[in-house]
Amino acid sequence: MTSTTDRVYWTTEDLQLLPESSNRYEIIDGQLLMTRAPHWKHQKVIVKASRILDAWAEATKLGETVATPGVIFDDADNVIPDLVWISHERLAAGVDEEGHFTIAPELIVEVLSPGTQNERRDRETKLKLYAERGVKEYWILDWRLQQLEVYRRQNALLHLVATLFAADILTSPLLPDFSCDVAEFFR
Repeated sequence: MTSTTDRVYWTTEDLQLLPESSNRYEIIDGQLLMTRAPHWKHQKVIVKASRILDAWAEATKLGETVATPGVIFDDADNVIPDLVWISHERLAAGVDEEGHFTIAPELIVEVLSPGTQNERRDRETKLKLYAERGVKEYWILDWRLQQLEVYRRQNALLHLVATLFAADILTSPLLPDFSCDVAEFFR
């Protein structure tokens, strides 16, 4: 950890010094973020979303779906999204020797955990980071409300373009021929 002005600046190397635990550690803009093991329904939504996206990816052969990958943009930005979809082209160009992504996947999915701090992290901090790093689409799933927020890249920023509920159908210009009842994520 290096000190800059009046705050501690965390790096990827610092994470290797932390003891093994069930906590998830991420670094955004040099700040350490920690989350505890999430609610089982949070994990269930990740599994459902992964199955849905992976079925589409297998059928189209356009890329890969990966749950909880390490994405190390640089020493100050090291995150573990809940789920990503990445094209074969980006995958070939953006994986380090340890198997971590070093570039932004086209699609990142986060499932909200309860609590103001957790929601701010996904809706503000990660939204900003993912926009800065070139993510094309960002989905935020809320299992409590059975709601899906869709953010898409417009003029170098990720903008909220739709808030969908269980009765709605999700499509995406990023994912050709992809269509899914939103309710499927929460069954």
